[in-house]
Amino acid sequence: MSLQARSRPRNPPPLWRAAPPVLALMFALPAYGATLAEAPRLEAAGTQTGNYLSALVANEDHDVRAAASYFREALRADPRNLDLLERAFGAALANGALPEAQTLADRLLARDPVNSLGRLTSAVRAMSDGQFGAARAQLAAGEAGRSHDVTTTLLSAWTYAGGNDLRRALEAMDHIRDASIMVFRDFHAGLMADMLGNAAEAQKRLKSAYEGEKTTLRLADAYARFLARHNDVDGAKKVYQDFSKVAPRHPIVEAALADLNAGRPLEPLIKTAKEGAAEALYGLGGAGGREGDEIAALIYLRLALQLRPDHALAAINLGDLFNQLKQGDAAIAAYELVAPTSPMRKNADIQAALTLDELGRSEPALKRLGEIVAANPRDVDSLTAYAGLQRAAKKYEDAAATYGKALDAVGDPDRAHWALLYFRGICYERSKRWPKAEADFKKALELYPEQPLVLNYLGYSWVDQGVNLDDAFKMLRRAVDLKPDDGYIVDSLGWAHFKLGHFSEAMEQMEKAIQLKPADPTVNDHLGDVYWRVNRKNEAHFQWNHARDMKPEPEDLPAILKKIDAGLPEPPAANQTELTPGEPKKDGG
Repeated sequence: MSLQARSRPRNPPPLWRAAPPVLALMFALPAYGATLAEAPRLEAAGTQTGNYLSALVANEDHDVRAAASYFREALRADPRNLDLLERAFGAALANGALPEAQTLADRLLARDPVNSLGRLTSAVRAMSDGQFGAARAQLAAGEAGRSHDVTTTLLSAWTYAGGNDLRRALEAMDHIRDASIMVFRDFHAGLMADMLGNAAEAQKRLKSAYEGEKTTLRLADAYARFLARHNDVDGAKKVYQDFSKVAPRHPIVEAALADLNAGRPLEPLIKTAKEGAAEALYGLGGAGGREGDEIAALIYLRLALQLRPDHALAAINLGDLFNQLKQGDAAIAAYELVAPTSPMRKNADIQAALTLDELGRSEPALKRLGEIVAANPRDVDSLTAYAGLQRAAKKYEDAAATYGKALDAVGDPDRAHWALLYFRGICYERSKRWPKAEADFKKALELYPEQPLVLNYLGYSWVDQGVNLDDAFKMLRRAVDLKPDDGYIVDSLGWAHFKLGHFSEAMEQMEKAIQLKPADPTVNDHLGDVYWRVNRKNEAHFQWNHARDMKPEPEDLPAILKKIDAGLPEPPAANQTELTPGEPKKDGG
């Protein structure tokens, strides 16, 4: 192999996917996963016990569709079982089957009147119907209402706002004293004041929230929209421009700036109390996803979308959450909830295409991204994602051309665009156009000196060719210094030593690499080669057998099988003496 096949990192995700402040989630929820609510019902087991056990297995596998189906059947056979009722309700809610979940919530509350999740679900239903007093009563009746947790406090405040009672809404919000969520408190208090026409209070609160976390999208967007609507267009532009410095090319920010530059007004972030409650649930869902409580986050996002189906960021977060749970089809369905008119729709389409690829549907993924690129021929994110899929499909010449179009759209690249040059360089190298590849790697290092992935790739390539060996080994050693826990980079240094016949140094690095990447077939294959050269042949066979069993690249498997059968051939005479970096190989590389 000319270069390690697994040096193929995905395109870096957009840096602008900002998230709301971190909050502790207050409801303890069963550990369910998620999938498409609309998927066909699974065939029930023959007995109540069978359905219950199947539901538990589905629960462990994070398959909410199956869990919901099997718990439903188990509950049908034992309708008075409170534990089954609670589990079936939680699974239905997580699965997005909201009418069924609401029916089950009513049954659950009849048996367990203080169940917090049941009360929350009923409160959201009441708010969806504009019944804010009823919603507040539901929240107060649950266990959470007795302890005045953050969720209950936020939603109760929005019920007061829904009744045009700003004083009580702000009083409820000001019960929040936790310093870690003061920004979130002021954000929602500002939204309430703005919605109910108290501009002075709104400005004070929104400004406080924004100054507390200027790099959070929702805080910046809400404050900028408020400024623009109160005759400070320059101030609004500055808020957006400052956000773009840390998170470039955010679609919402770019759309808002385009409106401001064209003299078009900006709508407020929140127009109704129902939308405000959805925003609160979205914030809680985003926090839960980052804190590792994916299923609680999933439920919050489902409820947010029940209140505001056009909440694009909630839909995208839901899709991302499904991807974390390895539920690709459900992720795609969530991304497709984003409205065609939303600035986030293009991003949702890109994520859906990338998810298709992760599911092994590379051709539909390429087709979908090709259509996105055709509709947005100068969009850097679309071009970059399309090139990444072309590269993953080993369509290197096509990918290099697409990366070129992305660079053309960028114009004058800076440090943030090093990856475009790096990936195009990989595509040039794989398509046997080394001079172009080398030029791109060097340019990437000009933009981002000491970028470890570029140092690794260029340094290894030079060693592989037997040229620039002093610089090559300096690059590889520096890459390892910068990323000592990256098994692939450590393996690169070891494999470079192996290529030059430095077998003792190669073994030292390879044994480090195998500790970092024990399940990688290429690292196991390389370590087997090193062991063979130092006459540890039983261990070499052990590593090669491991490599064979780890699903290596199809083009690598025949060579691994040949080594298992016959070992390595004797090295050429030029490699039988150890060389030092800088000393050219006798055969010229």
